[in-house]
Amino acid sequence: MDFDALISGLDRHTLDGITRGSIYALVALGYTMVYGVMKLINFAHSEVFMVGTWTVLGVYTVLGATAGMGVGAVVGTTVLALLAAMLASAGTALAVERIAYRPLRRKGAPPLIFLITGIGCSLVLVETFGQVLKAFFGPPFGRVTVNVPSVIETKVVFTIPGLDLPVTNTRLLIIIGAIVMMVALDTFVNKSRLGRGVRAVAQDPDTASLMGVNQERVIMLVFVLGGAMAGVAALLFTIQYDITKFDIGFIIGIKAFTAAVLGGIGNLRGALVGGLLLGVVEVYASQIWDSSWTDVTAFIVLVLVLMFRPTGLLGESLGKARA
Repeated sequence: MDFDALISGLDRHTLDGITRGSIYALVALGYTMVYGVMKLINFAHSEVFMVGTWTVLGVYTVLGATAGMGVGAVVGTTVLALLAAMLASAGTALAVERIAYRPLRRKGAPPLIFLITGIGCSLVLVETFGQVLKAFFGPPFGRVTVNVPSVIETKVVFTIPGLDLPVTNTRLLIIIGAIVMMVALDTFVNKSRLGRGVRAVAQDPDTASLMGVNQERVIMLVFVLGGAMAGVAALLFTIQYDITKFDIGFIIGIKAFTAAVLGGIGNLRGALVGGLLLGVVEVYASQIWDSSWTDVTAFIVLVLVLMFRPTGLLGESLGKARA
């Protein structure tokens, strides 16, 4: 057996898993933010991510972005696509909260109604988006996988010494981007005045209201922040995989939810840990068995976590979860 080749393969698979897990982690932040404040699983969040991917495609199409552009054009186009995706996803998340969840809160609806509403919103967004795309571009455009232009040309930046493991610019962008956004969000929640309001409502909404914290604004804020993170994930996803589809968010949303539960839902840092770990587990499972086992593995992980460690790896109690 060639042990050098084996070790090199393991390292490559780990890097693949971390890249994939970084995207899961960013989407998981939306689940964990909303749950930390409202104790609500927002299953429509997967479609917030989907809207972001189509927004990226729309920006690229309008700007005529293609591979081989100059460095300045690539940077400018990517930044515009990022901002547009963040705005579109944040706007979609806010619309879901205002239209679907806010009336239920005012009526004092039980948690099960919120859950069913979230699933309904998810289906409505998926089917509406598919129908709108088909109406604008003709069938079967609304129901097929669409290629997103590869604006950033993939190049090897450096090779890890001793492992002969090439690291590309796109992988670095995805991993570093996810970590930077995670750190920025964590710092905002823990250090800023608005972040203190989020933590106060997450801990005790009634007392927070008595202390002058506007609970409605906090809820809007967490939906906007979670949506913006999904927009960042959408851009990074299109950079890595170059595709989108009307239901692209379904599987990724469930995996991101799995990552949030795995790390400890309601815990921002747990979302990052859970996402990275789930990505690595998926890649290794596809290599050990078959690529068709990738999605199955994620759902097996979800079941096992809920059975044996429902509080997540970081051990935070669901009843005391914090944003």
